[in-house]
Amino acid sequence: MTLAARIVELAAKSGTIVTAAESCTGGLVAAALTDIPGSSAAFERGFVTYSNGAKIEMLGVTEASLDAFGAVSTQVAAEMATGALAHSKAHIAVSITGIAGPGGSEYKPEGRVCFAMADESGVLSEETIEFGALGRNNVRLAARDHALECLLSALKKR
Repeated sequence: MTLAARIVELAAKSGTIVTAAESCTGGLVAAALTDIPGSSAAFERGFVTYSNGAKIEMLGVTEASLDAFGAVSTQVAAEMATGALAHSKAHIAVSITGIAGPGGSEYKPEGRVCFAMADESGVLSEETIEFGALGRNNVRLAARDHALECLLSALKKR
């Protein structure tokens, strides 16, 4: 059984709705979840907020955080996750923002992806993973898989 299928099964059984706020993955988490038959019992919407403007408008990320920390930061990831909860009927949210490549900089290299998890009680976790210069597609897939693992772990703790 795939990670997404396990998430849908566990969330549906517990009556938990999950959501995802995605930047560099461009909807891959939402696609993985909605590929599963019956996923509407566990997933009602996702957010693809690729630009800073979309993060602000759709999720309520603050310009101050974007200016101070940049879009690829745990601070912005946390605001994305809490914003996804505030703008949906979900109980658990995962967020992803990163640099899939090619490119990056000395300070924010290709393959750096920030994640956050939030639920009704607030931010559960924030982390940065350095996937490295795996190539754009492989960074995006690795980020999707990690986000799904985060969702599954949070569901198991509920």
